[in-house]
Amino acid sequence: MDICLSFFLTSKWDETETVTSSDAEQENKMFGCGAVAQLVLSEGSHGMFLTVNFAFGFAATLGILVCGQVSGGHLNPAVTFALCILGREPWRKFPVYFIFQTVGAFLGSGIIFGMYFDALWEYRKGSLIVLGENATAGIFATYPSKHLSLFNGFFDQVIGTAALIVCILAIVDPYNNPIPRGLEAFTVGFVVLVIGLSMGFNSGYAVNPARDLGPRIFTSLAGWGGEVFTANDYWFFVPIFAPFIGAMVGVLVYQLMVGYHLEGEAQDREEAVTREEKERLKSCKVSG
Repeated sequence: MDICLSFFLTSKWDETETVTSSDAEQENKMFGCGAVAQLVLSEGSHGMFLTVNFAFGFAATLGILVCGQVSGGHLNPAVTFALCILGREPWRKFPVYFIFQTVGAFLGSGIIFGMYFDALWEYRKGSLIVLGENATAGIFATYPSKHLSLFNGFFDQVIGTAALIVCILAIVDPYNNPIPRGLEAFTVGFVVLVIGLSMGFNSGYAVNPARDLGPRIFTSLAGWGGEVFTANDYWFFVPIFAPFIGAMVGVLVYQLMVGYHLEGEAQDREEAVTREEKERLKSCKVSG
């Protein structure tokens, strides 16, 4: 960590990357949590499950458009982790990105808390409750449904994150079918939307450690207290650690099923072109 922070402090380029990544995650969290806040605090009159998923999907798109050219638009430590595994990003960036993505989510939650401050206090007479019928902590961080066990929740997060990573790797893989330039952000946003619509019932599909940890820290400080960490048998460990397992699964699945074969075919084509070029030069020398 000291080495990473030292590199951060001495590199202007990385400073721009990390700050921009934090801003984008803040925007992502702000729009997503804002949609949840409207749904919960209006008791369903200003939103529904579909609108929340659209908000998170479009928020991901906008976040990538904001910082994609500077930091790559990861927004998610699990994505950064996957790219580090593949060697596409240096490991020194991972802890720094994780910190700033978490800070961005923390700040985004703070903005929504301030924007809906009066509504929060009006809702059920201002009680800041973590669990139960009148709970509001779920506006900011994820909590499991009543039916969900820790084991099933862990599996839920692993599969959701693995699906996200497989799709993102397919989008950014230079050997795969290329996405038209400028549409990558919209494609990733569509992936987030689809995951939310199909996997959001159990626990709100965090699939992003920063998206959950930052807001959870904020709610613990803003009045909900330490219960945000102890609730549901210390549920908070699941959305923080399971996505990294899911990232490894996603990388393994994509590389075994797609990436390895595409890279092999690309290398074969390059070798064929090289052989043809050598033969052409050889024939030119002979004829000369």
